[in-house]
Amino acid sequence: MSLDILSFGCRLNTFEGEVMRQAATEAGLGTGRDAILVNTCAVTAEAVRQAKKAVRRARRDHPDAQILVTGCAAQIDPAAFAAMPEVDAVLGNAEKLVAKSYRALPDFGVSASEKIRVDDIMSVTETAPHMVEAIEGRARAIVEVQNGCDHRCTFCIIPYGRGPSRSVPMGAVVEQVRRLVGNGAAEIVLSGVDLTGYGADLPGTPKLGTLVQAILRHVPDLPRLRLSSIDSVEADDALVEAIGGERRLMPYLHLSLQAGDDMILKRMKRRHSRQDATDFCASIRAARPDIAFGADIIAGFPTETEAMFENSLALVEDCGLSFLHVFPFSPRDGTPAARMPLLPPTVVAERAARLREKGAAALARHLGAKLGTTEEVLVERGQRGRLADFTPCHIDTGLPGTLVRTIITGHDGTRLTTRPIAAQAA
Repeated sequence: MSLDILSFGCRLNTFEGEVMRQAATEAGLGTGRDAILVNTCAVTAEAVRQAKKAVRRARRDHPDAQILVTGCAAQIDPAAFAAMPEVDAVLGNAEKLVAKSYRALPDFGVSASEKIRVDDIMSVTETAPHMVEAIEGRARAIVEVQNGCDHRCTFCIIPYGRGPSRSVPMGAVVEQVRRLVGNGAAEIVLSGVDLTGYGADLPGTPKLGTLVQAILRHVPDLPRLRLSSIDSVEADDALVEAIGGERRLMPYLHLSLQAGDDMILKRMKRRHSRQDATDFCASIRAARPDIAFGADIIAGFPTETEAMFENSLALVEDCGLSFLHVFPFSPRDGTPAARMPLLPPTVVAERAARLREKGAAALARHLGAKLGTTEEVLVERGQRGRLADFTPCHIDTGLPGTLVRTIITGHDGTRLTTRPIAAQAA
């Protein structure tokens, strides 16, 4: 018998997939019957479609397995998944993390309404520190420090799947990092839904920068600390200071920019302007010249004119972005943006393609600038690795999770090629 986890979407979902594995294993799931847990994403309509496709494929490939669906899409619209004949049960985002939810599965009925165990996520006020010793198949360990979001961007459905912003106390985070490093982790990634919103609900309202500095101070053996996606307008002074002065904090920031035009940013209900974004990138690059930036940008937001889109295209160079996540606008029921005048799908697709082309050219320039340099690579599986600035590369040596010194010898437009530097004889 087996227990399989299919996680879609963000790093936090990947982390929670391992928490789910621990909780379900503790409850005995997968011992008498194969079980498949589908941990969904709701960020776009396409993400929901892919999750449903995965459920149908899982039933086709494993006709006798117990199939459970959870995650953001299931939290937001549990009835849609419960109505699928392939699904045995639907769990909410809070319920999926505790063993008692899986122990209760024999009590579920067969009707669509009886399949659902999803409580009101808005009533959740705390995030428990979950300890995951390793992320299966990955070289770096993820530590959840924050969950939920108190902002209401007009395009985003995620707050309704994740609930209000809530933070893990600093002491618990430091202890998790210490244990993971003691178990051999070379790199820790701090993750959250609104990572730079960390601490607002904790006593004394510490900021993310306070947490980062505490980790680096109290876990001196940690080789690499990395941040997942941040909102630049929320970056506090302590965080900026750590980026500029702490070499163990990796020189890569993935920014939630979403657009490069001020009117579109207002209609998105974002809290930064175009100038805020470019000023932030310039100031961070001045403090940390080896920094690399990635960003999320939406193409074809409702009411976006060609001139407005050109401002988003120009943001790639104006902010010095090297890694782009491009999202064609996807209307999500229940969000204000879904009620705004939509662009024709062909226009949205064409703008997304142009933005991806711009991103590919920026990545090629970034890769080309690395040629001939000496870099430390964190080895992943499948002859893959990452530089400190998160640049992907091919590497032929080293065990997953180890750090290897290399010379950059070339690239194929998407990742670098490397040659290990032989260790010097003693």
